[in-house]
Amino acid sequence: MPIIKLDATDSTNLYLKKLVLSQPIEDFTVVSAELQQKGRGQMGTEWSSQKGKNLTFSILKRLNDFQVQNQFDLNCIVSLAVYNVLNELTVPNLSVKWPNDILSGNQKICGILIENILKGKLIHSSVIGIGINVNQTDFGTIEKATSLKLVFGANFNLDELLEMLLAKLKFYFSSPHENLRDDYIKKMYRKDKASTFKNAKNEKFTGIIRGVDSTGLLIVELEDEVIKKFGFKEISLLY
Repeated sequence: MPIIKLDATDSTNLYLKKLVLSQPIEDFTVVSAELQQKGRGQMGTEWSSQKGKNLTFSILKRLNDFQVQNQFDLNCIVSLAVYNVLNELTVPNLSVKWPNDILSGNQKICGILIENILKGKLIHSSVIGIGINVNQTDFGTIEKATSLKLVFGANFNLDELLEMLLAKLKFYFSSPHENLRDDYIKKMYRKDKASTFKNAKNEKFTGIIRGVDSTGLLIVELEDEVIKKFGFKEISLLY
């Protein structure tokens, strides 16, 4: 697979998307950067990364006849692939924080951003951005962040870790996996625990995460056993 290594770029996702528009790009082309100056997460959030300390990369995945309505399956595939690599490294207390952050305990160790390129009602291809905190130990004012080095007290080889992740992603994309969503739900952060949320109006409320539906909406049980579903921009989990 082609791997394009950059010294620095604003965003590997943006770089790869521009590349797709300018020339033919092979499936599973990877763009990796030592420094991602404007890394983005869900809902436009930014992520801090020190040069040469972490894995910040994006992958182009070409898809055939992939229905837009099933796009959350992509979140499940990528989240589970990363989760399983970190689990093989024995990172403790792993979970997936909806929609696709990977946590160790209650601290973020990986963020994922998937941007789809549509062709009519189908997803033609996806640009999958992954940022893993590897050898960075100081995250400044960012709260609840950790890294492999903070967890294990040792440096990790970035190239070897990238190879592990790409192999696992290829496996998940090339092999049929039944019950993807069920597997994702089992690994969800704070599933079946009373938690505090904030809605789009900055109002706090208590609920219990029960899972996600087929479109990726978060299923939350409220007071009096009322079940409500929320989209990415409608709710955030506080604690």
